[in-house]
Amino acid sequence: MAMKVRPLHNRLIVQRIEEEEKTAGGIIIPDTAKEKPSEGRVIAAGPGRRDDKGNLVALDVKKGDRVLFSKYGGTEVTLEGAEHLIIAEDDVLAVLE
Repeated sequence: MAMKVRPLHNRLIVQRIEEEEKTAGGIIIPDTAKEKPSEGRVIAAGPGRRDDKGNLVALDVKKGDRVLFSKYGGTEVTLEGAEHLIIAEDDVLAVLE
């Protein structure tokens, strides 16, 4: 059974994009020495946040965007057997084009 998840407010669901397992010189990096990647693809985006007057402010990031996010931001969750990250739009540093 497929699970549908819709983030609320200005939250995003991001799937991390794994980095190369080899360095440019051909050295294989073991799993214990790897850092978690700070790059990912947006799987789902919330509708936006409300301003002081109650108006909806749409997000700058949309589903399918490739983004860089802060290293320690967000909450890790497992959805349909895969690791994802739920982050606020404020934790997104840049959109890769």
